[in-house]
This record gives sequence, structure tokens and C-alpha cells, in this order.
Amino acid sequence: MTSRAKRRSDQLFEQLETISLRAHDADTTDILVVHGQDVLNVPDSTHLPRMKKFRFQLLHQWLIHNFDPCRAADIGGGKGLLAHLLMESGWQATVIDPVPQGLPDKYKDLVLGRRVKIDPAARVPNLPSTFETYHAQYFDLLIGMHAHGSNVKIIDAAAEFGCGFVIFPCCVIDEAFYPPLGVSWLESLADYAVRQGIVLKPFRLNFKGQNIGLYALPRSI
Repeated sequence: MTSRAKRRSDQLFEQLETISLRAHDADTTDILVVHGQDVLNVPDSTHLPRMKKFRFQLLHQWLIHNFDPCRAADIGGGKGLLAHLLMESGWQATVIDPVPQGLPDKYKDLVLGRRVKIDPAARVPNLPSTFETYHAQYFDLLIGMHAHGSNVKIIDAAAEFGCGFVIFPCCVIDEAFYPPLGVSWLESLADYAVRQGIVLKPFRLNFKGQNIGLYALPRSI
């Protein structure tokens, strides 16, 4: 990342933190504590050197360090690697994607530092559908690494059913609204969530590209 791009990213992150503080000031009660940390004190991993890939593995590591095992929906989860890794960690995970796909043959285990083969018979629960808000009633956490067209729905579902979410908004595709001129998509979504009474927090993972996520903890698990 160039120094100019890094500066823009840092400025955006600061703006998102300001938005998140508005939510915290408005609602300081009933914030779920996970692993002894509240929504404003879960650390990110920006101190680590950036990796070009392994996004699902990095998000998996972040999730298991910052959330207790729960019922998670991987929205737009594609081949289901993230769901598979979460299931290996004791979570209940379901892929919600309109195009069912099989798991990859192997993946890079960042802890072991080597490739790991996936059993050809391995499967993850899969709901072959676009995400709808009512799906959230069956989950504690909604995850959207590539949830094109579903980011607003995820926030709406979290507000209605009290579940948490983790999203990495990137492209604005088939969403319920679009950001105003001069306002980033991330800022628009964060502001939208706060106006619905959701206490959220931005965080970053160490991969290149759009590596800023937004998360909100579930009210109860």
C-alpha cells in the first residue's frame, strides 16, 4: 500500500471510530462481553505485516479469538472455506449463497504453516438462497466477507433479531441504498447501523485491499 493510500485508509478508519463512539454514547447498557472484552475493546491486527491472500483464514483466526462459538451464517460464503474452518473450531456454521459450491481441495493453515487437504467427503450446511432478513432468527452471528447486495439486509436483520454481524463492505452492488456523493460506503453503512441503535466498531485485518471491517456483538448468545 502506498503512503497516500495508507493515509486515506487511516483517515477512513478514524471516521468510522468516531461514528462507532456515537453509538456507544447513546447505548452503554446491555453490551455483550465476549472473552472478557466489550465491543469497544476487541483488538485488531493492524500491527501484523500485510498478507496478499488468506482472507478467510485470517478472518477465521480473528473470529475465534474474539467471539465464543455460536451459530454463524456465512453470507455469500462461496465454497464454504470459512464455514468449514469455523466448524473445525467447534462452531455451528451455515453458508447462505444462491450458487452452491463444493469445498476447496486444500487450504493454507497459517498456524501450521503448511497446506492442509480437506476430506473429499467433508460438507458444510448450505442454504442455496440469497440472504433475507428473516434468516437471521436462526443465527447468533451474520458474517459477510463478500456479501454483495446483502450488507444493508445484514444490518437490518441484526437490528430486528439482535444477532451480531461482521462485514467487509467493498463494492456497492444491488443494495437497498447507495452512499451520498463524497461519503464512503463504509461510512454510510456504519451511520445507518448506528441510527438503528446498533453499537458497532471498525476493525482491520492484515490483508491487502479493502481490509476494514465493521462488527457488532450479539445482544445474547
